[in-house]
Order: sequence, then C-alpha cells, then structure tokens
Amino acid sequence: MATIRTSHAGSLPRTPELIAANKVKQTQNTARLAGEEVSDEQTQEFDELLAASVTDLVKRQKDLGISIPNDGEYGHSMAADFDYGAWWHYSFARTGGLELDDVDKWDAPAVRSEPGNTVLTSFGDRRDRNLFPGVYGDANAGTDTGDQPQFPKATSAISYVGQAQVASDIANLKSGLAAAGYGERDGYINALSPGSASRIANEYYTTDEEFIWAWADVLREEYLAITKAGLTVQIDDPSLAENFDQINPEPSFADYRSFIQVRIDALNHALRGIDPAQVRVHTCWGSWHGPHVTDLPFKEIVDQVLTLNAAGITFEAANVRHEHEWRIWEDTKLPAGKYIIPGVVSHSTNVVEHPELVADRIERFAKLVGPDNVVASTDCGLGGRVHPEIAVAKLQSLTAGAQIASKRF
Repeated sequence: MATIRTSHAGSLPRTPELIAANKVKQTQNTARLAGEEVSDEQTQEFDELLAASVTDLVKRQKDLGISIPNDGEYGHSMAADFDYGAWWHYSFARTGGLELDDVDKWDAPAVRSEPGNTVLTSFGDRRDRNLFPGVYGDANAGTDTGDQPQFPKATSAISYVGQAQVASDIANLKSGLAAAGYGERDGYINALSPGSASRIANEYYTTDEEFIWAWADVLREEYLAITKAGLTVQIDDPSLAENFDQINPEPSFADYRSFIQVRIDALNHALRGIDPAQVRVHTCWGSWHGPHVTDLPFKEIVDQVLTLNAAGITFEAANVRHEHEWRIWEDTKLPAGKYIIPGVVSHSTNVVEHPELVADRIERFAKLVGPDNVVASTDCGLGGRVHPEIAVAKLQSLTAGAQIASKRF
C-alpha cells in the first residue's frame, strides 16, 4: 500500500481575535504608506497572539492528518472573514519604495493589447467581467472578493523591509511544528512571486520587465530566509495562469507564453542557488467565485511551469472549470525530481466533497505520475474564501480521501 501525502494551498481561516488584531495592523500599514508617523502599539500583545494562534493551528492540522502543514498564512494580515487578497497584500508592509496609489485598481483606465505587445489591462476590465457584467455588478451574486486595502504604487527603488515579519513567520511555524510532533523540516511558508507582486502601479522603473526583475531581487530575501531556516517555501504565482483573463483582447497563446516567460525567468533568478526540493510553486486561475469562462487552458503553459526551479507544482484540479485537465498528464512527462500537488477539494463551492470522490481524483493523478509523486491538496487557500467550519470539513474529506486512495496502490 502506498501512502498519499496531504497538504493544502496555504491560507486557512483566521480566528476572530486575529482578525480584529489584523484590522489594527492594516490601518497602521495604510497610514505608513500615506507617509504618516505610526507607532506600533500592542506589538508584544499581537506577537504573543500570533504565536499562540499558529501553534494551535499546526496542532489542528496534525489532528486532521495533514502531512505537510504551514502556518495558515497567519503572518499575512487578513482583516476580514472573507478576504481574497491577503496572499498578495501582505507584501505591501514588507516592501520599501511604495506609497499609496490614489487610483483605485478597479477603476483604473482600460488598456488594450496588440499582437506582439501584451500588457495587462485594469482589474475592472477583465474579460470574464466584461462577459458577465450583471453577475459581477450584483453584490448578492456571490462574486464579491471582500474588502481590499488601498493599493500602493512604486515611487522609488523597491527594497525588502520585512526581515522581522518573516523571522516571526519562521519562528512561529517551527515552534508549532515541534509542539505538534512534526519534523522540523516538514512545514512550508507561503511567499509572493515577482510576477504577481509587479501588478501594482509603477512610477519609478522604466519598463514593466525592469520592475519584475526588481521584485525578483526583493522577494529573494524572503525565499532565502525561509529556506535557510530548513523550511520549504511555497511561491504563490497565480499570475502565470490568471493573467490571461486580464489581457484584453484575448492574446494568442504564443504571445501569452512570451509574456509569462519573463516572469518565469525572474522567479528562477530569485530562486538561484536554493535547493528545488525546498521549493513548491502554486499557480491558479484566481480564487474569486465567478464563471471563469475566459480561463487559460493549463495545457498551454504546463511545460513552462515545469521549468521552474521548484520540485513541487501545485495547481487547481478540483475546480469544475479545470477538473478535466488531469488528462494533460497522460501526455506531459513529469521531470525527474518533481512532484505534483493537485487540488482535489475546491475553495469555490460550499459543498463538501465526498471522500470517495477525493480518492478518485487522487487516483487519476497517481496512476499517471506515480503515487509517490502526488501530494493531495486544496485548489487554493480556504482562508477568506469559505466558512471556517466548511474549511475543516473539506480538510477532513481531503485526508479521508487520501487514505482511501492509498489503499488502491
């Protein structure tokens, strides 16, 4: 019998106490970006709350049967129960050279691409939104992405200033791993990719490509801190697939591949010298609850994704728009030393997957790449996207399904 390992994509529901404390932190960070002098009141109290919350969360993951846990991204401030952007927004407080942008990301002017000149349009001009304006314009339609902080823009050379925060993330996770009985190298910490980070406004760098490479140098510091501590870093890069919807009109696949190759090269540059066995990369099509009919077929970029200097590749596979794509592994050879982390439960529905369905999904992948090369996971983070009770139930189904699938090999 094989043993199918389990993990998840990163974000897990925060406690009410942590949500309340994060609201204060978010207000302070917004004030800093606006140029105001802000004192960090209650810092020790917050640090103690965060550490205790992570320790408790890691223990709960152990009890649920999760093989490869994390800190739930608790160090990435989420100030509301439903928040789809904490995976990205956390970087604002860890980066120098930023100021508040007076242009709302959703109200920014639309930008049109041309063949050979692929650029991102505004968030509000995404093609899926244009196809379903009534759905996305209806507050009761279930597509709302929660309250978002005011976005920053780069106004001078960017730099990494998050040393204290990432040190806290590392210390809290390592303490939690030890307390729960995990090995000291069993856990992972999420970090942002250069491609995703570079989607804020840029008023300093000459070109978008220069901006992306600057982010690679900034974020490398976070990757190094995590991996030097003996942990695995998960690079969150939804932009590899998600950006396709934010290019208007729809680009050719060839143009899009060229567009993301710069981002792949920059990420590999940031990962240089880091053991790929300590790296996993997550890509997806955006975690909002929408139609997603403009999503990019994964087969168009999977070969590029596999060139990343990461042993683990995590992607959506339970999402009903992408579940059929397990078949690409019939024709795509998994390179030696790599493994896949497919989502087998979804963040995009409140329906809790039956363990037998989860097992079937795992089995499909395991038959194609081998059970030792599969880690069963969630499509995206559950925190901020589903109710905490549903998140627990989905993780229970995930681990139960993995146990069933393990007996089939």
